[in-house]
Order: sequence, then C-alpha cells, then structure tokens
Amino acid sequence: MSALPLAALLMIVSGSLHATVNALIKSSGDRYLHAALMSFTSGLIALPLLFFVPLPREGWGWLAIATCLHLVYFVLLARTLDKGQLSAAYPIYRGSAPFLTALIAIGILGDPTTAGALAGIALIGGGILLMLQGRHASREVVLLSLATGALTAAYTIVGAEGVRAVANPLSFILWLFLFMGIGNMMLLPRFTSNRLGEAARAYGRSAALAGVLSLGTFGLALYALSLGPTAELAALRETGMITATVISVTLFGERATISRIVAMSAILAGALLILL
Repeated sequence: MSALPLAALLMIVSGSLHATVNALIKSSGDRYLHAALMSFTSGLIALPLLFFVPLPREGWGWLAIATCLHLVYFVLLARTLDKGQLSAAYPIYRGSAPFLTALIAIGILGDPTTAGALAGIALIGGGILLMLQGRHASREVVLLSLATGALTAAYTIVGAEGVRAVANPLSFILWLFLFMGIGNMMLLPRFTSNRLGEAARAYGRSAALAGVLSLGTFGLALYALSLGPTAELAALRETGMITATVISVTLFGERATISRIVAMSAILAGALLILL
C-alpha cells in the first residue's frame, strides 16, 4: 500500500479509537483521574519500547511543545466531558478542529491542497456540527468544547511537524507518550478531590483499556501525519464521529434522528472527496 492510502486508513482507524476513548472517559466516575490513569498506562507501554528506537534529536523542541499542548488538552477534555453530555460536547470540539487545522496548515504554513479536499474538509466539519441539532449545551460547555477543539488543532499541527522532523516517527511518538504519562499523573489529580487509589480500584480496568486505545489513536494519527498532508488527514480522523454516534445510540440510549443520519452522510461524502 502506498503512503497516502495507508495514511488515510490509519487516520480513519484512529478516529474510531478516539471516539471509544472519549466514551470510556465519559462513563467513568472521575474524568480527571480516569484520564490520568489512562495516560499513565500509555506511558508504561511506551517506556520499554524506547530502547528499540533512536533518540529524537532533531525533534526535542517539537516534543516539548507537543507535550505541553497535550497536557492542557487533557485538562480541557476531562472538564468538558465532566460538564457536558458526550453527544453535545463531542461534535463541537471534533467539528471545530478540522476547520482550525486546515486554516493553520493551509492558510499559514502553506500546505498544498485541492478544491476537492477543501470541500471534503468543509463537509466533514459541517456534518459534525450538524450533530448539534436538537442538542442543548451551556455556554460553559460550548466554550470548553471550542477550546478543546483549538487545542486539538494545535497539537495536530505541532505533532505533524515533530514526526516529520525526526528520522524515526516512532521515536517521537513513544517519547511523547512517556512525557504525557508522567505529566498527566502529576497534573490531572490536582483538579479533583477524589483519591487516585480509590479511582484505580473503581475503574482501573477501564482506564487501562483506554490507555491502550489512546496509544493506538494518537500513535496512528501521528504516524499518518508523517506520511501525508496535515489538513486532509486531520479531517479524515473526524470520521470517528460516526463511531461516537453509534456508541451514543447503542450504549447511551440516544435516538438515531434524521439530522444525525444526514450528518453522517455528509461526513462520509467529505471523506470520499478527500480520498479521491
């Protein structure tokens, strides 16, 4: 398989895994501690693998920036999912992310693109935002979701630059997960009064599963970004909204409305335009 089709496939799989991770965090009793345990699990998995990859000498600066962005992202994500329903918050921060990423990658960094790809990005972002029809979110949830979307765009751009700057993308990815695991275990518990040990006993297995899936979703996305254009691939990752909708309907008992069906059709059409 050539680089671009492989990158597209990796991003689509990454999007589905990302939706599952968000559902696991949302279903936990304490989103901050669940996210901390999840990130710690990912870091533990990454640690022994570091002995098999070279040091990311050309990418330490990008790695430092990416780590900081991800730490802020996880704080915002946990707070967003703590304050709002998954079906209301998820479309806002996943829908705004491809627009912001495209604006930076194409408008500022000058990444090449096509009219069809731009139309596809617009369809995916618009389709996700259409999921909001009939959903009511407080002003706080909307602002938190938009901030989370902005952080998503920022860490996507920085991650793309980082994996392209190093000789081995896996080196950048694994070191990032190690630093995130350490940072999130130090940072996230400060935002809750619950005890980490009690959280580990209550939903440690769920957090461990989320940690494995998180390594998959972010790892696949970053590796894909080393193979192809940032804006188009970032938009393809948002096809995971279809997975999020299926989870909301089957596990959380939400309705499969006409607007949701139309929105999912728009997302699929956008993905096809990007892939053509």
